[in-house]
Amino acid sequence: MAEALLQIGEPGQTRPKRACRTRAVGIDLGTTNSLVAVVDGGKPVCLADEHGDPIVPSVVHYAADGAVAVGADARDRLAPQFPRDTVASVKRFMGRGPKDAEATRRLTPYQFAPGDGTVVRFAVAGGRAVTSMEVSAEILKVLKARAEGELGGPLAGAVITVPAYFDDGQRQATRDAGRLAGLEVLRLLNEPTAAAVAYGLDKQAEGTFAVFDLGGGTFDVSILKLEDGVFEVKSTGGDSALGGDDFDRAIAELLLRKLREAAPHDRPIAALAAANAAVTDLPTARRWRQVLDAARAMKEALTFRADAAADLVTDDGPVTVGLTRTEMELAVQPVLARCAPPVRQALADAGVDAEALSGVILVGGATRMPLVQQFVEKLFGRAPLGDIDPDQVVALGAALQADALAGGSTEGDMLLLDVVPLSLGLETMGGVVEKLVHRNTTVPCGATQTFTTFADKQTGFDLHVVQGERELADQCRSLARFTLKGIPPMPAGMARLEVTFTVDANGLLRVAAREETTGRETAVEVKPSYGLTDQEVERMLLDSFAHAEEDVQARQLTEQRIEADRIAAAARAAMADTPELLTGDDRRAIDAALAQLGAVRAGDDHQAIRRAVEGLDEASKAFAARRMNVAFERGLRGRDVGAVEAKADETAAGKRHAGHQHERGH
Repeated sequence: MAEALLQIGEPGQTRPKRACRTRAVGIDLGTTNSLVAVVDGGKPVCLADEHGDPIVPSVVHYAADGAVAVGADARDRLAPQFPRDTVASVKRFMGRGPKDAEATRRLTPYQFAPGDGTVVRFAVAGGRAVTSMEVSAEILKVLKARAEGELGGPLAGAVITVPAYFDDGQRQATRDAGRLAGLEVLRLLNEPTAAAVAYGLDKQAEGTFAVFDLGGGTFDVSILKLEDGVFEVKSTGGDSALGGDDFDRAIAELLLRKLREAAPHDRPIAALAAANAAVTDLPTARRWRQVLDAARAMKEALTFRADAAADLVTDDGPVTVGLTRTEMELAVQPVLARCAPPVRQALADAGVDAEALSGVILVGGATRMPLVQQFVEKLFGRAPLGDIDPDQVVALGAALQADALAGGSTEGDMLLLDVVPLSLGLETMGGVVEKLVHRNTTVPCGATQTFTTFADKQTGFDLHVVQGERELADQCRSLARFTLKGIPPMPAGMARLEVTFTVDANGLLRVAAREETTGRETAVEVKPSYGLTDQEVERMLLDSFAHAEEDVQARQLTEQRIEADRIAAAARAAMADTPELLTGDDRRAIDAALAQLGAVRAGDDHQAIRRAVEGLDEASKAFAARRMNVAFERGLRGRDVGAVEAKADETAAGKRHAGHQHERGH
């Protein structure tokens, strides 16, 4: 339907619409709050509602009649009464399954519906079961409608921000939510990078900055270098199961202890204070929502005051509970302390000392707390920069990137160089991981490597794609498995499989495999099941450092055992194939070397296995030379010597050209 040329409204209620051209927007899809922003007159601005509020609380209520409410009304009016039908902090469930620790964490009021076991499904009113992507899509629909109303037409697309530590599954889930909302997702942009874009372009800053992003549900830290419009991420780290929600829970548990003393006969409060499990009944769920809301309100009040109080309804009557800032800070201190190790690791990965930073940028509503600001100042040795609203800075940066991608006023003004948060590789023979794309590699990126067969007459390759920093596949996260079939049977080591990893600007992985002798190929866009806990991502990285030495030893042991099996099998096959070339001394020496290799192969000393392999090689050297001479004589019979020399020169030149390719048995 065409838009009316004239619109009539009451005085003071009309708002001028921006120029009616198709534009892209930036969206901060947050755990607690979400925002949408657009570039207007070369400057990014967050779009507000009719009351002038740019923030949309990330809370969605599902009514029994099928109606859906999003935002402040869902949070303030409906959540206390219908805690199980009102989903908040859904971002913590993105890309995760019902068996994940986050999905079943204690004091959770939600009921989870049965499904295929790969994705969280919330059981809500009306007998419906909704996924985390569908809940997020409802929030995105509200933001999309706000933007279209402000801009007077459809959108060209959107850049949606995600935590830097979101893995492939969580990024795919976010993209799916955008599609469900009817948005063309131009790019998924890491939140710290978006904040740096907003700060860098607004302040015309240059140098190396740390972005400390503590939001409602996730914590990210990134070290970025800003120079001549180029935003290069040097390293990233964090914990995407850590945020303001955890502060709220810690404060709520403190309130519960006080309530249990003030109202000892309140059964739901007693159950909450005693249980370390999910909330099981509606009265307890309602009571928990009341306490949690009070904790959040008191946290916000204590940001500006020294003490605060809340009136709570209990079975024993109304109870007023007071809290001082000191009490609150003692309660949340253990949660905040979890931010320190990722910060130190990010600085080490970037090769930057805290003293060398040009500044520290604060992002996320939780950074408004005086305790957090003091913590950051102590951690980095300098006062943080907080002159851009930490609630809006991510959306503003996303808007600048969206405008650039859509060919707007900021096109050409900046270049973003983000990184891969965790290494990507393939499982090879013996369960060893061969990493193709390493952690903190700039995206978009790609890597190609050549593999070969381990067994004779192998007719296919089973490819197992993994993510993580450990040396063995069973200690990393499995991303995908697929098979390349139809390879003609050849001796071990003859087939050539070229595997290519490609990571796009969104951090999403595509794997292609091609067997060079036959031309057969296959490819897969890696889309892991949504059942990943992102705590696992942080654990992977920490484990990689904690177990680095033993991982290397385990890898060396595995590789030496594989080499031992290969050379022993080759020696036995050669002895069976040409027994006439064996002398008695040869046979005795080789048999003794094989026995020694078999004895040490079962042990844990990779150096002993290597020495035994070298011993077998030395024992079989004379026999191998005779076999080579016989094969050479057979190959030269009836052939021109000049042609053979020319072919040898051509082969040597080809090997020098391909010398950079690395082969490993698979």
